[in-house]
Amino acid sequence: MSRFGLGMHPFGKESRGIEVRFSTDVDLLKWEPVLFRELYLPSQTLALGQDGELEGTVFSSASGAFDEVGISAGHVIYLHDSDNLDGCYEVVSVDSATELTVSVVRMSTDEEALAPPAGSGIDYRISTFEPQAEEVAYGLGQYFGLKISEGEVEDGAVNILNSRALRQASVFAVLSSVMAGSAGGKDDGEGFWMKSSRYREMFCRARARARLEIDKDSDKSAEEILSGGSVQLRRR
Repeated sequence: MSRFGLGMHPFGKESRGIEVRFSTDVDLLKWEPVLFRELYLPSQTLALGQDGELEGTVFSSASGAFDEVGISAGHVIYLHDSDNLDGCYEVVSVDSATELTVSVVRMSTDEEALAPPAGSGIDYRISTFEPQAEEVAYGLGQYFGLKISEGEVEDGAVNILNSRALRQASVFAVLSSVMAGSAGGKDDGEGFWMKSSRYREMFCRARARARLEIDKDSDKSAEEILSGGSVQLRRR
């Protein structure tokens, strides 16, 4: 269940009345495996180092400060060494300042973590596209008419009982934005623009398919249904 209210941007900026994202970085990775290796933004890098150790699903870095920089489950870590590591993996949990549980990307968060290849002296980087996901969530809120003022938050904000219905729409919109931003200055700029356009079309279709169950009085029961295809309110 997601709550619309006055939230904070992960980098400390106020987020225009919305504190929710409908997709995670791992959701993006499932569609674009090279996203966090090649198209990451240095300004949105949360952690990096060259002293990583990986044994089973436990990743550690003596120089890490994982519990202080906003890293959480759903983030993506890129790992590279001189032997057999060169890929992106799922952050399952932050266990301490210097340790993470990581996994090969799973189909579901209910599955057990799957160990990547072990290694030492690993270069690592944790970057994020959460700011883009927050912008998309703000836009989706506007589209569905879910506008909550600061004063209303104290009295209870609107709850979306099935926020997963907007996951694909969020993923496609974020990827469209990232691809468009990556087009400039790239040798394959036209290819990035084409991918951006395709993801935009996929976003529009996913948004139209979405049906949101809205809890207006915080009783965990839907009083209203919002359909993305018509953006019309229907009562049960």
